[in-house]
Amino acid sequence: MIRLYHGSNVAIKQIDFSCSKRGKDFGQGFYLNANSDQAMEMAVRTTRFLNEGVPTLSCFEFDEDEAMKNGLNIKVFTGYSEEWAEFVVMNRKNSSHVPAHSYDIVIGPIADDTVGVQIRRFIMGYMSAAALVEELKFKGDKAVQYFFGTAKAIQYLKRIEL
Repeated sequence: MIRLYHGSNVAIKQIDFSCSKRGKDFGQGFYLNANSDQAMEMAVRTTRFLNEGVPTLSCFEFDEDEAMKNGLNIKVFTGYSEEWAEFVVMNRKNSSHVPAHSYDIVIGPIADDTVGVQIRRFIMGYMSAAALVEELKFKGDKAVQYFFGTAKAIQYLKRIEL
């Protein structure tokens, strides 16, 4: 069992995929972080960007073993790699409501959000996948995100009060 945090400008009582944005690292879904400090940084950024609400952490427990035992399709990236970078690009390019992959849950490194230009250079063929990996690495402490992209997946999140 692992404790995960979601940082936002409001407390999350009920997970609602319609509030999720398209074009994110692992697709449109619900994102969490095992590091509460990093989740709070996201809450602060979200609150500033939206200019409303208060930076807030919502806390959940997740049992990955139970989810795997029950047949959820889980993809784990153990670190930065070309496969991970290409997966991030594929999802960031996807502006449709149809997911670009079939995973219920994806676990892996966070991409640096300030590198949109580098992603466009890669897509246009001006940069190798290996160079893109270096550009996408999150600047700062190692950051791992947990993506829950299906109704089946969020059934394995148990909300807990902080």
